[in-house]
Amino acid sequence: MTEASENASATSGVAVVIVAAGRGARAGQANGPKQYQNIGGRAVIAHTLEIFLAHPRTDRIVVAIHADDHELFRQAAGSQAERVTAIIGGPTRQESVRLGLLALKEHAPGQVLIHDAVRPFVDADLIDRTISAIGENEGALPALPVADTLKRESAAGVVAETVSRSGLHAAQTPQGFPYGPILAAHDKAFQLGRLDFTDDAAIAEWAHIPVKLVPGSPDNVKLTWARDIAMAHQRLSSERTHFPDIRTGNGYDVHAFEPGDHVTLCGVAIPHDKKLSGHSDADVGLHALTDALLATCGAGDIGTHFPPSDPQWKGAASRIFVEHAAKVVRQRGGRIANADITLICEAPRVGPHREAMTAALSRMLGISADRISIKATTNEKLGFVGREEGIAAIATASVVFPGEVPE
Repeated sequence: MTEASENASATSGVAVVIVAAGRGARAGQANGPKQYQNIGGRAVIAHTLEIFLAHPRTDRIVVAIHADDHELFRQAAGSQAERVTAIIGGPTRQESVRLGLLALKEHAPGQVLIHDAVRPFVDADLIDRTISAIGENEGALPALPVADTLKRESAAGVVAETVSRSGLHAAQTPQGFPYGPILAAHDKAFQLGRLDFTDDAAIAEWAHIPVKLVPGSPDNVKLTWARDIAMAHQRLSSERTHFPDIRTGNGYDVHAFEPGDHVTLCGVAIPHDKKLSGHSDADVGLHALTDALLATCGAGDIGTHFPPSDPQWKGAASRIFVEHAAKVVRQRGGRIANADITLICEAPRVGPHREAMTAALSRMLGISADRISIKATTNEKLGFVGREEGIAAIATASVVFPGEVPE
């Protein structure tokens, strides 16, 4: 690569400085700075970062954060934190922007966007319009014409006059500039002690950098007050797809035959020339279902709750295990939606007893029969099941828990 092409590569991308070092006093501190407050399941700043990281024309992103917010930022940004550069901002927005611009100096971007973290509803079209309007020595400012009637207040707290709104616009971000001129303007303002600028377009005006107006977006609101946070949360909650917290657990069990006169399957005694060997009544179907239910809430397995070494469970009816597992699920807020059991055996025949098994499970779980499925299949004479040495069972349980699947 030639020196010229290296320089072109270094200056081709559009860098981004996101300002996130404020304390957000007007929005209230009960839930922390507003850029870290939750809207629609994620922090405000996470929504903002997502838009810029996904935009095809943006390159390097610097986020100016408060010195006390390292952990807040890491938690809020999640995996996005690895794709941006976080720096410590200054005591004012203006100083945070200057420090963000300085952090980009070695990368020499051709253009830079400067955006407030608390404008999470910026969209790709607005970013495109702003970038396209940046000139070699000209900035770009998204703005909306002022629609409200404006009044100037007197010292006495009464209306002094009505201000003409003709030609007035409400400024938004991201504001875009050629990188070199806006950095020079910020540095000059800093050196002269001019620390009173409220946005970067104002510094550009002061430094005689022309700033072109581009259409803003009514949706691109700045979250300033506590009510803004609440409205943003409501908006995102109504827009996004909700995924209920439905969990599925699986269980498997197997028991060998031994001499006897019946087997107990899914709570029903079935006459047979053998019985299943086990510490309890060896109901292989209910044992598998117990594990499936416990799995939906990470509550261990049947052996955790009913150790085979404990003599009190010798010969116990396995419905005790299933009812206990169902109780554990409900204590954790779960509602059992479905139970499915597949019995794998050559004999006895399950079909004639399926209705009784379903009724027994309905009573144990407290759910209707149409939410229960009991099936049986042979093992095509293969393996220990095919040799009629025992019975295996596979169970699946679906449980609905409160809330939604975490993002």
